[in-house]
Amino acid sequence: MDSYKKNDKTYLIENNSSVVLQSEKVGILHLYINMIRKFYKSILALAVAVNISIGYVAAQDSTSTAAAAPAGGGDAAKGEELFKNNCAQCHAATAEVVVGPGLAGIEERRDYAWIKKWINNPMGVIASGDKYANELYNKYNKTQMTAFGAFGDAEVKAILAYVKSAGAPAVAAPTGGPSTTTAPAETGGGKFINVILVALLVIMGLVLVALLGILQLLNKLSGADAGSADASLSFGEKLQAGLKNVAANKTVRSAIVWAFILLATKATFDGMYGIGVHQGYAPKQPIAFSHKLHAGEMKINCAYCHTGVYKGKQSGIPSANICMNCHNAIKRESPEIQKIYTAIETNKPIEWVRVHNLPDLAYFNHAQHTNVGGLECKNCHGEIEKMEVVQQRSTLTMGWCIDCHRKTEVNGKDNGYYTKLMEAHSAVSKGAMKVKDNGGLECAKCHY
Repeated sequence: MDSYKKNDKTYLIENNSSVVLQSEKVGILHLYINMIRKFYKSILALAVAVNISIGYVAAQDSTSTAAAAPAGGGDAAKGEELFKNNCAQCHAATAEVVVGPGLAGIEERRDYAWIKKWINNPMGVIASGDKYANELYNKYNKTQMTAFGAFGDAEVKAILAYVKSAGAPAVAAPTGGPSTTTAPAETGGGKFINVILVALLVIMGLVLVALLGILQLLNKLSGADAGSADASLSFGEKLQAGLKNVAANKTVRSAIVWAFILLATKATFDGMYGIGVHQGYAPKQPIAFSHKLHAGEMKINCAYCHTGVYKGKQSGIPSANICMNCHNAIKRESPEIQKIYTAIETNKPIEWVRVHNLPDLAYFNHAQHTNVGGLECKNCHGEIEKMEVVQQRSTLTMGWCIDCHRKTEVNGKDNGYYTKLMEAHSAVSKGAMKVKDNGGLECAKCHY
């Protein structure tokens, strides 16, 4: 303490060195706070910019496709395809009875001429009085076999070759080899955005914690003189006062506002990108048809019911008579099967609910993808054979299709149309020819 005299009175003066030191500390802390505020605002601005920019270019879910090469070759390979598409619903290539008899050893029981005549016109053979044909017809509940009048010698012999090869001992597949099919893989577009946003929010949270710590230190420094008064306050009063200080702080209010803007922006873009996307849509159908049972357990080929899947633009909806090929003898008493009978008797079609529906502005041809491209149904529709109720598994957005065109190789095997095109591609590129190299990214391919 210093002292001086005036008018015969002595006055004491407090030493101001500690006050000056405290003021310097406060000034440095204020400078530090301003730097952190600027950094914090920069992070907020960056977060909004990144959210908006990534939102515009977010990649859609995609499916990696790898076309499986058909096993074997010759008539047996063709016969396998014909058998699975036309015969497997009622017959097994073994001696097992499905709807009709197993076909193992059929060439030993009947000669080729009889077999071909039966395949082309089974009811005609029965009507001719053929003893063996009538015995079969009566034995299997007079179930009428579908006639395949368009099958010539090549098709019939191919089917017989497949039946014979199916009864041969199976050859063990080599282990450790590469898989011929690749499960659908998702790109990380949406996940990447979420990771970026979480990282930015964590950084903002750490900066906010640092700011609150500095504010607390400032309060301690500036409130040194009022320490005795604060000591008398209860914990609740101190907490209330602290919350008021935080709420009054401009940086905290700014952080809350920017965080709200950031989350609202993300929610807005997510909502915009979700317009018209029906991923996960699984409507209730008028008949409880199980693809898991028919396509999975019974191994019925998709083309048996969806007859246009390898031939035309639309896969097609099965008519009631296709169902009756089997259900005129199988589970006739089932309430669900009775709905099919009712539809036939009243001459009213079954009103199936469409699951996968592309907008009218987009052109899609099933045959181009399944027949020419060699893609399996699961590439777009997911594992249908495991679904009790069919649902839309893929997004079916333009980004999803484009991504597939970028990754999928052109299937030029046994297709003369692509021979010269692939030769020209090989002359200028070492990589495999992708769909994108054949105009798969042109707007007019799907929009015209």
